[in-house]
Amino acid sequence: FKSSVSLISVFFFIIFNTVSSATDPTYLFHICPNTTTFTRNSTYLTNLRTVLSSLSSPNAAYASRFDNATAGDDNNRVYGVFLCRGDVSAEICRDCVTFAANETLQRCPREKETVIWYDECMVRYSNQSIVGKMRVMPAAFLSNTQNITESQLSRFNESLAALLIDVSVKAASSSIKFATERANFTVFQTIYSLVQCTPDLTNLDCESCLRQTINWLPLCCDRRIGGRVIASSCSFRYELYPFYNETITAATPPPNVSAPPPQLSSQPPGEILKRLEHKS
Repeated sequence: FKSSVSLISVFFFIIFNTVSSATDPTYLFHICPNTTTFTRNSTYLTNLRTVLSSLSSPNAAYASRFDNATAGDDNNRVYGVFLCRGDVSAEICRDCVTFAANETLQRCPREKETVIWYDECMVRYSNQSIVGKMRVMPAAFLSNTQNITESQLSRFNESLAALLIDVSVKAASSSIKFATERANFTVFQTIYSLVQCTPDLTNLDCESCLRQTINWLPLCCDRRIGGRVIASSCSFRYELYPFYNETITAATPPPNVSAPPPQLSSQPPGEILKRLEHKS
């Protein structure tokens, strides 16, 4: 009898934890430069809480996967945006933004400018206007731990570069600034790609942002079978396995926003803080 009770307890513990953790978004990285800070109980903090509350409110534009909010005046004005991945549902978008809005002040309690990335969404705020303005930095790299074989490396790099450029053009010309695309690498292997910009950018700014991040491929993901760059205004990811939901993207409505082949670059500015790795 005791064994049965113990097994039942363990079963409910596992089920409960699986359910409760299923709604938590997958944390990737956060950056909060300490160049400008605010004090506790300041007007800026009050305005920041207002912005975060607005971004995570039930009335936010989760169906469009993008929204912005502002609060305050002059030196205490706060600008905030969220961007959800174009292939996630409005419900997942809402859950991720709500989680991020609650989490960001714990990770960055004093900084006026912050960006926090999850696999499902990004939340960003600043004391300077950020809507309609392309900004690559700050950014971070994440790469798969596995390498492509030496015999396949040259062909893989050529296929990947062509794929990312093609899907970037596709995303930049899209109203939602999001696109996925795949390319056959071998008879048995396919490269899957996903790129996205904040939809307040112009087509040219979106394509420029993506091209700059793609230039960092040798620094981010050299020889890796998968990787991504997550930047302030855009991001890309590629893998040798499907990692996105192709059924949702066609139904995603365009956001309601009012806003206005490259050479490989050298080491980007020092705001690239960390290179992370993930397993397949």
